[in-house]
Amino acid sequence: MKCRSIQRSFGHINTQQNKKTHAEAEALGRSRGGLSSKIHAITDARGRPLVLTLSGGERADILTAPMLFYRLIAQAAIRDVPAIPGSVLGDRAYDADAFIELITSSGAEVVIPPRKNRRKQRFYDKERYTHRNQVERLFGRLKQSRRIATRYEKTARNFFAFIIIASLFEFF
Repeated sequence: MKCRSIQRSFGHINTQQNKKTHAEAEALGRSRGGLSSKIHAITDARGRPLVLTLSGGERADILTAPMLFYRLIAQAAIRDVPAIPGSVLGDRAYDADAFIELITSSGAEVVIPPRKNRRKQRFYDKERYTHRNQVERLFGRLKQSRRIATRYEKTARNFFAFIIIASLFEFF
């Protein structure tokens, strides 16, 4: 009898862990409004997506940024085009020393405003920063598709496929 109760308790724990990893695998995260997903993108100067990824709604943007940057470099190597952008624009959420060091070590200019609570404020080109709205416009155009704005798809794979299809229209 004791063995069965132990197995049940372990089974219960494993079930909870599987639910958590399942939610992470399906890019679902709990935020204030409930379950949600985030679309992360790197775009060119015209606002066309170059690299896209999907994560849970509670995940911080800075945790995904280095992976996106490495993906951009890898895709450029496959396509045999210049990998390093001239400048990298981002909002205050991307102001982390490690990410800024990654950008500067690649030879690109950092156009990310420093957070207000930084002890040593960094200089950034405010005129160039005004072009960051290209990314926000991309998300606005993507979310004109109701299927993307409300995430009708249950699986992350299908949802991401619709994001890719919608982003293809940006190139035409």
